[in-house]
Amino acid sequence: MMTREPSRKQVIIPMAKSNTELIINLANLHIANINKYLKNIKSDVIADFIYITKEEVVITMNKLVNASNLSIIEKYIKNISNINSDSIDSPCLPKSKSYLKIVGLLHKMENSLITSDFIESVIKELHLFEDIILVSKPCIIKASSKSDIAVVWINIWDSQSGSATKNIINC
Repeated sequence: MMTREPSRKQVIIPMAKSNTELIINLANLHIANINKYLKNIKSDVIADFIYITKEEVVITMNKLVNASNLSIIEKYIKNISNINSDSIDSPCLPKSKSYLKIVGLLHKMENSLITSDFIESVIKELHLFEDIILVSKPCIIKASSKSDIAVVWINIWDSQSGSATKNIINC
């Protein structure tokens, strides 16, 4: 199976390099055990193969996994003997970037221009953005030279289906 970018059928598990080497050395055994654990919970998801990147183990599955599948995989990986489970992060699905465009903001507030730091601090305080992770600083552009209105562009990490962005649009 060849993919140029992460597939939604992959599970990414960030961890220390020493752990990745332990896992890849017995990859076939780990695939068989993960499949056994998934079968025990009557899941129809099957792990196909494992490969490693710099500090991640990537498990390619036959289908898109759900939260219970991720917890089973995490439990198995953290219980492998000789693994430092403290250096293993929770498994996740690949993410992609989405952008949001906020229009109609005043470019100047109280005799000073709005800044990306100000926008970022407002975003962190809003309940609507509580699970949103910014990719970079917000970009603020004045709508026109004679206007006092700004447009703000925000890049966020999102699922490949864009679910986080869809939940925010028009709110």
